[in-house]
Amino acid sequence: MPTPALAGQTVVLIGGSAGIGLETGRLARAEGADVILTGRSQERLDDAARDIDAPRTAAFDATDPAALAGFFRDLPGPIDHVLITAGGPRYGPLLEMDPAEAGLAVGDHIVLALDVARNAAGRMRPGGTLIVMGGTGGRKIGRGLGIASAATAALPPFIAALALELAPLRANLIAAGFVDTPLSAMLLGDGLEARRAELRDALPIRRVVTPQDVAALAVHIMTNTALTGATYDIDGGQQFVQ
Repeated sequence: MPTPALAGQTVVLIGGSAGIGLETGRLARAEGADVILTGRSQERLDDAARDIDAPRTAAFDATDPAALAGFFRDLPGPIDHVLITAGGPRYGPLLEMDPAEAGLAVGDHIVLALDVARNAAGRMRPGGTLIVMGGTGGRKIGRGLGIASAATAALPPFIAALALELAPLRANLIAAGFVDTPLSAMLLGDGLEARRAELRDALPIRRVVTPQDVAALAVHIMTNTALTGATYDIDGGQQFVQ
């Protein structure tokens, strides 16, 4: 039998109690990795850990710099890969945002990734990667998107510059469209099935992108050590048809 691709490696999921983070943890476990799930709710983390047989969890707010630093400082050993799924775009009319809101909308995802990179770098083995989740939906300028398009545009060059500074560690960006996650279900409510049907009709792949699809890409980025500084789209062609 071939050796599992992540045997002997440790994967940290920042936002790992559900959705893309949890499915990446599941696949990483299947590939032989130790997995550390993090999130804000210990109860949800406990359920997730039982689901995928994850050996470790840590409950904290990743946007709290002291809590984040403490998590990485207290890790019992080196790690290899970190996936950040926490955070996300902020939508709303530009002129209705005050300066503080605008700063958060443009910079919070970058600030979180930078804070994770700063704290994780000293604990990661060479060849490991920091993977940041972004999106493709904000690439089109639209009245309803507000400042999200600016935040979306900032991530690829940020990741490329970060990759140069982290070397020989790696940094990569996954840009997803709609993904059928529990968060999507919560946000759409009764409109979820209609959105699924719309996407099945519109997308070139004729199906909805799932957390498992994104997890497969994330694990590939972890295992292919030639990949750094790049953005990988995974939206089933959504950006071309909507």
